[in-house]
Amino acid sequence: MRALCLLALFFAAAAQAQDWDMWDRYAERFVQQDGRTIDYSAADKTTSEGQAYTLFFALVANDRARFDRILGWTRDNLAQGDLSARLPAWSWGKRVDGSWGVIDPNAASDADMWLAYALLEAGQLWGEARYRALGALLVARIGKEEVVDLPGLGPMLIPGPQGFHPDAQVWRLNPSYMPIQILRRFAEEEPEGPWEKIAENSLRLIKSSSPHRLAPDWAAYRVGKGFVIDPVNGDVGGYDAIRVYLWAGMLADGDRLRHPLLSSLSAMRGELKKNLVPPAIIHAASGAAEGSGPIGYTASLLPYLKALGEERLLRLQQERMKTVDSIRYYDRVLSMFGEGWLEGRFRFDISGHCVPKWKR
Repeated sequence: MRALCLLALFFAAAAQAQDWDMWDRYAERFVQQDGRTIDYSAADKTTSEGQAYTLFFALVANDRARFDRILGWTRDNLAQGDLSARLPAWSWGKRVDGSWGVIDPNAASDADMWLAYALLEAGQLWGEARYRALGALLVARIGKEEVVDLPGLGPMLIPGPQGFHPDAQVWRLNPSYMPIQILRRFAEEEPEGPWEKIAENSLRLIKSSSPHRLAPDWAAYRVGKGFVIDPVNGDVGGYDAIRVYLWAGMLADGDRLRHPLLSSLSAMRGELKKNLVPPAIIHAASGAAEGSGPIGYTASLLPYLKALGEERLLRLQQERMKTVDSIRYYDRVLSMFGEGWLEGRFRFDISGHCVPKWKR
């Protein structure tokens, strides 16, 4: 009897460990034992974005031990030991003098959004008040340091506290930095905050900056003119913009912004019908597309195609996923989101809450 019990415990533990193989492979490849996420394709750099994404994946995997290590490394190395007092620095790695540490102390609002979100949801899903309290503090700090009131528009999330306001009339913006799911969750946490208005304004940003229904990486807002082409990166869409389709595809069915958002991005479906492979870059102003995008782009478009009901295109993109196994960090991140969602590892409800498989 004892032997049978031990055998049952062994198989139960093995099943739990193998519940999300993609997470196990990702963590083994990119996450150190101390909780640091490394992008080996970028001079072994660590970013606040990478830490925030990995924190979210650990929550989805119900991997609380790694969650705590990831959070601890982020706090100690990107926030000078106190995430309740400051936003994390966005870039950490090898400095010019050969030492390792913060390279750029500026924060990145997309990372800050995902970090706060993961903490809020961990607090609820694991019943841990300290996570939720820290998440709420970060939400308030994001609102204070990374939200501006744009003349003629209203509140908008800017990419970081410093460097995105080149002159008195212009603010640079990134459409992929503000998933509506997260904004919905922040609005529930902070009902008097700017989050619902930012959700509306993010849709306006995407619609206005995507005249051919293809999103750019960056855009800008000019007083008196509204949304215009970004003065630094132009109208190119690629590495950043692919996440706009990803977030839109994962938005809850009942969200009132889901249909207009997907409609504003509908031309990517046409690109896939023509070439079967996502373009490497698009030009939002003309609608022109160039090259073949990496496998991570394909992964990002899986929820988008599912949301549009494009089952044939979805199957073809899933087949492509089977033929390419990239070890690049960003491809793996996008695959964790796209394939993980399609497999039902997690979803977002209409209030923006994460509903992981292990909680259902």
